[in-house]
Amino acid sequence: MIAVLDYGIGNLASAVKAFAHLGVDARLVADPEEAAGADGVVLPGVGAFGPCIRALRRSGLDRAARSAAEGGVPFLGICVGFQMLFSGSEEEPNEAGLGLLDGTVRRLATGYKLPQMQWNQLDPVAPDAAMLAGLPARPWMYFVHSYAPEPSADTVATCEYGGTVVAAAARGNLWGTQFHPEKSGAAGLALLANFAAMAGGTGRPGEPGLASGPGEPGLTPGPGEAA
Repeated sequence: MIAVLDYGIGNLASAVKAFAHLGVDARLVADPEEAAGADGVVLPGVGAFGPCIRALRRSGLDRAARSAAEGGVPFLGICVGFQMLFSGSEEEPNEAGLGLLDGTVRRLATGYKLPQMQWNQLDPVAPDAAMLAGLPARPWMYFVHSYAPEPSADTVATCEYGGTVVAAAARGNLWGTQFHPEKSGAAGLALLANFAAMAGGTGRPGEPGLASGPGEPGLTPGPGEAA
């Protein structure tokens, strides 16, 4: 079972729907003890860093997240959930992150409109990373954000938005994506299937030949979501 941490912020059910589309048992979990027994843990997040990290702490799920990630359980942070894995964010300097990955989340240094709210193409930094297995060489993913982590040795992929932006990172069992795989059609579902496979689930790992851009044959929005 994959536990999607339900700390009361954002459309958390969208990740559950995406896993269900893959035939994977994923559930919203609000009880830290139930999260502790999961085969994989997903930390979604939308909106701003401060409200998200405060809500996570109030729920007690911050301890469950830290325990799972540090205990070797497959763990995936999505969007602000990814940002919360770092030490902190310029968006709210007085709030500490979980500190599971090195670095700080910074405001995008770009002359472009913020937030970045669009499909964008990934540039793999670590093309052999497990999260990218079977995906197109430069898959399209859906982004909605104004902040992103600093580059580090854990960076798996970047994108270009008036400069190079960290789009995904991984360290062992700990994965994070700045984009929304659950809203990124076939390529996003393939990434989630790779995560489910790492967690011992029944999801089909990504396969070559998936559509590689918005509007191409076979690429549709994630289940229940609009692109």
